[in-house]
Amino acid sequence: MSTQHLSEQEIIRREKLEELKNLGINPYPAALYPVNTTSVFIKEFFLGDANKNDFADVCIAGRLMGIRDMGKASFAELQDSVGKIQIYIKKDDVCTGDDKSLYDIVWKKLVDIGDIIGVKGYVFTTKTGETSIHVKEFSILTKALHPLPVVKKKDGETFDEVTDPEFRYRQRYADLIVNPHVKEAFIKRTKMINSMREFLNEHGALEVDTPVLQTIPGGAIARPFVTHHNALDIPFYLRIANELYLKRLIVGGFEWVYEFSRNFRNEGMDRTHNPEFTVLEFYVAYKDYLWMMETTEQLLEKAAIDTNGTTIATSGNIESDNYRIDFKAPYKRITMYDAIKEHTGFDISEMNEEQLRSVCTQLQIHIDNTMGKGKLVDEIFSEKCEQHFVQPTFIIDYPVEMSPLTKKHRSKPGLVERFELLINGKEIANAYTELNDPIEQRERFEEQVQLMERGDDEAMFIDHDFLRALEYGMPPTSGIGFGIDRLCMLLTNSPSIQDVLLFPQMRPEKLLEDQTEKE
Repeated sequence: MSTQHLSEQEIIRREKLEELKNLGINPYPAALYPVNTTSVFIKEFFLGDANKNDFADVCIAGRLMGIRDMGKASFAELQDSVGKIQIYIKKDDVCTGDDKSLYDIVWKKLVDIGDIIGVKGYVFTTKTGETSIHVKEFSILTKALHPLPVVKKKDGETFDEVTDPEFRYRQRYADLIVNPHVKEAFIKRTKMINSMREFLNEHGALEVDTPVLQTIPGGAIARPFVTHHNALDIPFYLRIANELYLKRLIVGGFEWVYEFSRNFRNEGMDRTHNPEFTVLEFYVAYKDYLWMMETTEQLLEKAAIDTNGTTIATSGNIESDNYRIDFKAPYKRITMYDAIKEHTGFDISEMNEEQLRSVCTQLQIHIDNTMGKGKLVDEIFSEKCEQHFVQPTFIIDYPVEMSPLTKKHRSKPGLVERFELLINGKEIANAYTELNDPIEQRERFEEQVQLMERGDDEAMFIDHDFLRALEYGMPPTSGIGFGIDRLCMLLTNSPSIQDVLLFPQMRPEKLLEDQTEKE
């Protein structure tokens, strides 16, 4: 194998790998290793002489994160899946007979920081009071060929902490090793999702799966990813939403269905947007958006408590100030037009498209000719209003042009029964009283086609099969979609969506290198 592209340390580690093999030591053994405890359990429950017999024969495995050589003995730091613990290795304890090579050669010369080892021994307390494992036997379980970034610690303080986001997001596996606290955000993410699933199951909802590959990218206003199915020789789209399929199930007779859906939108990337993201959507027959607001409050209050033990979350907003966000119900409600009037001074409730364009010009909001009335209103709200809503707030009663899948308001002409939940200046959830009139739905789709012909690449396609489903009859229904990644950002106080995605999308390294060379 060529070593031309390897660093000096990588070459040295490969040489050590060969030496281990020459000594008859398999650096990647397949045998079961009998781990019987964890670092956290030992630290929490070892009480010195009071129960030392319970810890006289422990077996633990993990990654070496530090070694202090003291000649015929060494202290080292072992990191398992839940924490770290100090181990003590003495030459005379791990070697047998006249063969001292296990310590002098294997441990001192061929073992490196980053290697995964297993140790057996007993627990004791050092003179400095640190709970440690006195090793009687150790095994190499995996030889690491790529050195870890160096993180130095002294007196409880961390120096040279690995914080470079380019490295952390691209090499999440290494990030999790050298920054083990990063795991907490992902553990909380799982707690949050489990809590939401538990709430829905307890209330009688049924979890379902719907297609990721779709012939029509429906259910939202967004630009899709396009692929091709070779056997059928037709284009397919990665779903931008699962809404239309879930509503088909309501037509079919299910009364409450939900799905944690991985969606894809071929749009920009920033600290709150990733092209691949997770949404929870659910639809309930015989309910409306007013019921949905109350249910949303109950669901999020429970999720906050189950994730953090409290309804309070601390998050940095777009100005980087920290806010205490309270998820306890009830949440404030304000109409979209009132919100725009409050934060811009313009009452746009009776304006036509040209008047809205004039308002955008006065507010210095960038617009173009492809934008219809709905897009113009959306731009005004997004640019001038969103960031002001830090505490959970329902923005209700949207213009009909913004909501092609939503039932018209029962008492307010020109509006629909829709709300968005804003928290910390960002949309977290979007909900409707669903449009179930197939004739009106067809007209709304046709209006979207007209926008598409004007150049709006986010306008909706006509989904003829969905219209056929509506013609069979869909009961009065309310539906909602939650941005799981953004909600997780709030409950973990994470500044970027990349911090709550294990493997966020990144520009390939080769393309990045080529771009750097051109610059």
